[in-house]
Amino acid sequence: MFYQIWVALLYLYGIILNSIYQCPEHSQLTTLGVDGKELPEVHLGQWHFIAGAAPTMKELATFDPVDSIVFNMAAGSIPMQFHLRATIRMKDGRCVPRKWIYHLTEGSTDLRTEGRPDMKTELFSSSCPGGIMLNETGQGYQRFLLYNRSPYPPKKCVEEFKSLTSCLASKAFLLTPRNQEPCELETDL
Repeated sequence: MFYQIWVALLYLYGIILNSIYQCPEHSQLTTLGVDGKELPEVHLGQWHFIAGAAPTMKELATFDPVDSIVFNMAAGSIPMQFHLRATIRMKDGRCVPRKWIYHLTEGSTDLRTEGRPDMKTELFSSSCPGGIMLNETGQGYQRFLLYNRSPYPPKKCVEEFKSLTSCLASKAFLLTPRNQEPCELETDL
């Protein structure tokens, strides 16, 4: 009898804790423009990579040698295509340029990376002013990435990102140090 009461109390305690500590909701950003073929201008332009979170550090290993990353997102020459150019400042001081082409999936808000059919990128809102959160999934990995218009957003923004992603089963967290001047970003695509 005592055992059954104890099990019932633990069960109720679990229900109460679950209702109190649910993950906060984050709304998905709309990537469709008025005509359904353009990313809204608010998403275009320069972004700074701030932090990443994933179930394990393996999904974030790419970012471990990085000091800072600056991105520029621009509309492509054809509808539903976007060009992303980045310059990566490595911790050893080197600058590494990168570029990708994203395609907006018709009838969806997902972005697909050209040449990487397994990779899907979803955009989410951030409570941080000038912030955006991405969820990248691919063959065997999932990671959340926090970007901001400013290279140094308020610490509260990073704390909220870390809290939210830990609620979403991300146990590993990486914050870019941004100790060096960012590399110069070429904006012409």
